[in-house]
Amino acid sequence: MATFFEVRIVDEERTYAAQAAQAALDLVDKLESHLSRFRPNSDIAQIAELALGETMRLSEPGFACLEIAKKMEAATRGAFSATAAAHAMQAAVPAWSLLPEEQAIQCQSGRLQFDLGAIGKGFALDRMAELLREWDCPAFLLVAGGSSILAGAALGNAAGWSCGLGDDNATQRLFLAHESLSGSGLAVKGNHIFDPRTGQPAQRQNRAWALTDTAAESDALSTACMVLSEAELNEVLAQNPSWLVFLEKDGVARPMGSRALPHATETQFGNITDPRIFNRPHKTSG
Repeated sequence: MATFFEVRIVDEERTYAAQAAQAALDLVDKLESHLSRFRPNSDIAQIAELALGETMRLSEPGFACLEIAKKMEAATRGAFSATAAAHAMQAAVPAWSLLPEEQAIQCQSGRLQFDLGAIGKGFALDRMAELLREWDCPAFLLVAGGSSILAGAALGNAAGWSCGLGDDNATQRLFLAHESLSGSGLAVKGNHIFDPRTGQPAQRQNRAWALTDTAAESDALSTACMVLSEAELNEVLAQNPSWLVFLEKDGVARPMGSRALPHATETQFGNITDPRIFNRPHKTSG
């Protein structure tokens, strides 16, 4: 994943909050050892060595992440793919299946060159959230790379954690609780997003955001939004009423989908200067 992760926990005893945050960040490092294509012993690196017809047993997080990736590929009609890089290189189209009883993957065609950059961060945030709830720390904000956010509970009369659509000083803000927001765009990394269906670079030049219940879904969906036409996107959202998408045009993020907009109010929660909030950043190695 090779990115920054940040844990904010509010209204807990500081020492305990620090321990919980560190446990969540340790989990990220463990997940990266399974999911990074740059780690030679990871699931993803070893999958790339499979020959046609071969199977390989996966770790629990490796299988779970690929299971979600498979689901998101189907839900987005192929606009998201964990093997998009292979399509972009015009290599043999990879095909694979999961064997739940064996917790394994089978190579059906091509070389399985997985890149979980568009879903791995979100998957890690979801697992971190599960761990923090086990630690009885329900009020948290988790951030990965600045582009994926997962909000836990808000406290008291707060509407949620204040998050901008765009840069840190964005005027369009959402107040998130028990939901995830992820963004994709070309401004920072250039043409790094490819349409798995054509192998061509993404056509959408402006940014897109996806709001869903889980970070893995929002991470993958925001990437798919960069290659889906608006007509295709409307059809996808009609089948998934719990999803909401924002497309940027002329500097304004326009919502699409039937999910209710997060509550917006002048009451903000999650200001990093709030003394009740414990904050710990962390950089993963890739």
